[in-house]
Amino acid sequence: MKSPRAPQPGSLAAFLRFVVLGGGVGVLAGFAVPLLAMATPWAVANAVVTLASTVLCTELHARFTFGKGRAAGWREHWQSAGSATAAYAVTSIAVFVLHLVQSSPGLLTEQVVYLGASGLAGVGRFVVLRVYVFAARRDEAGPRKRRGAATAPVLLAA
Repeated sequence: MKSPRAPQPGSLAAFLRFVVLGGGVGVLAGFAVPLLAMATPWAVANAVVTLASTVLCTELHARFTFGKGRAAGWREHWQSAGSATAAYAVTSIAVFVLHLVQSSPGLLTEQVVYLGASGLAGVGRFVVLRVYVFAARRDEAGPRKRRGAATAPVLLAA
């Protein structure tokens, strides 16, 4: 017998949890990237930190943000990795452009650009994770819906 699943939280509650959990890990990642970049190229440091933070955030989001109340499965980790790859590209391009515009930016400037790009990418990730990765699946939602019944997720429901 399956254990009862808690209802998925409303969009505002989920977004606030996403910001606190994902943002907290993101701020830690913001400190980890430049530290690791002292020993490796910046893109490698960003890739390593992105990988580690994605695994951690996927677990936190499965358990707390999106109301699954359980560990994330392989499918969710792979799908989350896809959105993290896009976030990695956004942050890498932002810092690359910064270095094109300013050959030796200070750490503070680099952090502002990195965290700003990370924040924008995070909003996109929230939408992907909420609507696609952690959306209630048909087999989790109970009895099958009739053909033709509306099944689109509601993003802005409170």
